Amino acid sequence: MALFDIFKNRRKEKEIIPAKAKKVEKKPVEQKPEVKNVKKPVAKKREIKMAFKVLESPHVTEKASELAEKNKYSFKVSKRSNKTEVKKAVEELYGVSVVNVAIINIHRKKKRVGRTTGFKNGYKKAIVEIKKGQSIEVMPR
Repeated sequence: MALFDIFKNRRKEKEIIPAKAKKVEKKPVEQKPEVKNVKKPVAKKREIKMAFKVLESPHVTEKASELAEKNKYSFKVSKRSNKTEVKKAVEELYGVSVVNVAIINIHRKKKRVGRTTGFKNGYKKAIVEIKKGQSIEVMPR
């Protein structure tokens, strides 16, 4: 038990030494001038962050062109995306305000060539409704 007494003595010495040490003069704390609502400069160019991760391609079909007349546009989107991500991506990329988003999972379809069978890839499709008076040019002229 004498071993533990050594450590106790060392602790007591450490406590005694700082108490006897010289007193350090405290410097007065300088107060920083107040800064009132400084606005950061806004970049002119908009950053398109996630639009290309979410939107794969516009889905151009006969039915999609009929929906475009009703301000509804269809896109193939990534498998992991959800409605809010699709809405933000379309607003970011095309600069329109989205009213509604509907998502459809198109399952893979069985295809057969001779004896061999395989599958046609499935995908996720989003039908995006935008505000009246706005439009998206899906196929550039």
